[in-house]
Amino acid sequence: MHRLKNFNDLNTFGLLFEALAVRDLRVFTDSLDGQVYHYRDKTGLECDAVVHLANGKYGLIEIKLGGDNLIEDGATTLKKLASKIDTDRMRETSFLMVLIGVGNYAYRREDGVIVVPLGCLKN
Repeated sequence: MHRLKNFNDLNTFGLLFEALAVRDLRVFTDSLDGQVYHYRDKTGLECDAVVHLANGKYGLIEIKLGGDNLIEDGATTLKKLASKIDTDRMRETSFLMVLIGVGNYAYRREDGVIVVPLGCLKN
């Protein structure tokens, strides 16, 4: 088992945060009769969480601790993945979200990506 040696071990802390965030997403999504999946394709492009609802709508979520660079990395990944979706075969995504650790409010970037602090999630 990997131990957190100190609070500066951001890699381990990031993995713990991602696991807890996915757990929260599953709780909220379950109440909406939905599922949460992880996505990774053969090129290595991945998405931390795909929220899929019973009505067929879905959104893509990247989970980051926060900070401008990590938010930008998450948004770039989401836009790249969304651009690869064949909308002739399936719906377009309902939303692209970067879920972050801390913040006072959620906001929508100019490119349409939503940035949401974990504490803002609720039904």
